[in-house]
Amino acid sequence: MKIDMLGPFSAALAGVPIAPSAGKPRRILALLALHAGQAVPVSAVVDEVWGEEASPKAHMTVQTYVLQLRTLIGQALDDPRAGRDVLVTRHGSYALLAGEGAVDVHAYDRLCAQGQSAFETGDDATAAARLREALALWKGRALDGVQGGPALGLEAMRLEQSRTDVLERCLTAELRLGAGERLLPELSALVEEHPHHEALHGLLMTALARSGRVSGALSVYETVTARLDERFGLLPSPDLLRLGQELRELAGQASHHA
Repeated sequence: MKIDMLGPFSAALAGVPIAPSAGKPRRILALLALHAGQAVPVSAVVDEVWGEEASPKAHMTVQTYVLQLRTLIGQALDDPRAGRDVLVTRHGSYALLAGEGAVDVHAYDRLCAQGQSAFETGDDATAAARLREALALWKGRALDGVQGGPALGLEAMRLEQSRTDVLERCLTAELRLGAGERLLPELSALVEEHPHHEALHGLLMTALARSGRVSGALSVYETVTARLDERFGLLPSPDLLRLGQELRELAGQASHHA
């Protein structure tokens, strides 16, 4: 089984798509896939699909949708009985037995954990490699094509925030490895995409400075400072202020020796 959530939602078994087009069973499959191998209570499924609007018979409707999913699984495997072996019932719960490595979110989280561990111990080469692997799994907006309820909505938000955090950490590790010049195009594009993200601007400023472009780094600093003031009425963070001061000192030294 292969289930993708880091972009347009899709699910396939033996190369055959099994994700329903209808919204509610599609959402149920996404919820079960997110917790693949674990029992998800019927009550949690009902909350995700209907919330406070759930009828007293909602659990029966869940059974109908699960039957539809099992039918799709059986058709993909050319075995009508296979659905119950893949989407199993466990004491008022359902579990999708997707198999090891089937869900891209799970692979992403494992790679992120490995990268973070390496980052914290100063192994920047391993950190950058693992985090780049994790980022390469993304193919668009998280859970695109699924109308998320409470659980899936929170998961989509977590993943999108994680993507930005992981990218920042990866770029930091690569900068520490001396990749400043190479990262300039990527960082320049990122600050355009995230015009108020201080850490990304700080990384671009660092990359520019290490590439001998101190005046360009100061220009980036002045731009983001103006944006923060105009949009939020805020001063830059202490880290960005410190970096700006260091750049001014570098520029002053360069001017003095010119």
